[in-house]
Amino acid sequence: MYLYHFGIKKLPFTLTPNTQFYFGLPSHNEALDVLRTALDSGEGFIKVTGEVGTGKSLICRKLLNELSDGFVPAYVPNPMLSPDALRRVVANELNVDLSDVRDQQEYTLKIQQHLVKIRRQNKAVVLIIDEAQALPDESIEALRLMTNLETESNKLMQVVLFGQPELDVKISKPHLRQLKQRITFSYQLQTMDSNQTFQYLKHRMLTAGHKTGEVFQHSTIKALIRFTKGTPRLVNIIAHKALMLAYGEGVSQVSKRHVELAANDTEAAFNKKRLGIANWLMPAAAVSAIGLIILGSFFNGSDYSHFLSMVIGSKP
Repeated sequence: MYLYHFGIKKLPFTLTPNTQFYFGLPSHNEALDVLRTALDSGEGFIKVTGEVGTGKSLICRKLLNELSDGFVPAYVPNPMLSPDALRRVVANELNVDLSDVRDQQEYTLKIQQHLVKIRRQNKAVVLIIDEAQALPDESIEALRLMTNLETESNKLMQVVLFGQPELDVKISKPHLRQLKQRITFSYQLQTMDSNQTFQYLKHRMLTAGHKTGEVFQHSTIKALIRFTKGTPRLVNIIAHKALMLAYGEGVSQVSKRHVELAANDTEAAFNKKRLGIANWLMPAAAVSAIGLIILGSFFNGSDYSHFLSMVIGSKP
């Protein structure tokens, strides 16, 4: 793709929550500080919420990677589970054998016995649930009952919930108020401002191996903010497509026009221009702006620049 062109070793803007690219946005660092403080104090429920694409899964992965030996993690990435299935997943994560268990009461007893065993080793179990807004109401109640397991002085299991704002709506229901009262620490993730976006892009390019010059100029950041509202996932998507366009034109810097073309090819982008799109597409084939890069792979550099200028209607 464009790795050699920009002198990088790996794609800098993939959507996989890769902790190698963790930048340390103020909002992300504050969330991790809250999580560490809450876990160290032994609190029962901790909640981190944020809009789609603000980095919840990345923070979740980073927390899992950084837990000390004093914690035993259990990770549930897809919590759309019945109460029975949720108990089984938790048991499996903690290596609890349920092969001879016959009913729910035995499930709970087996898990409790294992939790006590871990506590006697001076360790704490942390159940981390991503996409927690997907938990069915009855499973949330089952989760609350599981956290009732405790000694005279310690909770046997702490729970960290990562979720979209819909999680707040869900746990505000009257019949789930007992769980809401048990959430002692919470944090809401924020989006990036212009300066943070610029530093974020620079950091990811450097981490990918880029060494010389600024690929994303300050002049492109205003457009990126307009189309993404500072949402990291959308920034990644549009930045990746903009790099493809810059590569296709054989230039070393991303321009505002590249960002605009990339945004108009991105379904979730905000404030996309509706006028002039016909000038950016091949009239006969209706190929998308990013699709031009694929076609460009069949051209030499100079031939492709001429081809792109005819299709877009302006010289690169």
